[in-house]
Amino acid sequence: MSATKETTTQEPETPKVSIVVEFSGGLEMLFSDQRRHSLSIPATDKEGKAVTISYLIDYLCNRTMKDARKELFVLDDHVRPGILVLINDADWELEGEEAYELQNGDNILFVSTLHGG
Repeated sequence: MSATKETTTQEPETPKVSIVVEFSGGLEMLFSDQRRHSLSIPATDKEGKAVTISYLIDYLCNRTMKDARKELFVLDDHVRPGILVLINDADWELEGEEAYELQNGDNILFVSTLHGG
């Protein structure tokens, strides 16, 4: 009786980017009342390009946000007006806004400046 060795082909592991995403000013309620999320997301998008803040926003809406009211976070596939975005404590306008390419260890903070009355 001969032993047959079974071989399995494993797909190469997709490179990941590890980041921290934080929400404040009430946005945390859209994300299971959790202010801080440590995420490991694909390093490249479907086209093989480095992932950007734009990719992250879509990722957050489709995979992290549990609340159905996505319009409180995004409007026309962009972060709503009234939400400040900081990349490593710097205004995202200084970093290229949605085109900023995410790096390992980045800290992305979304702060709502809109308050109910």
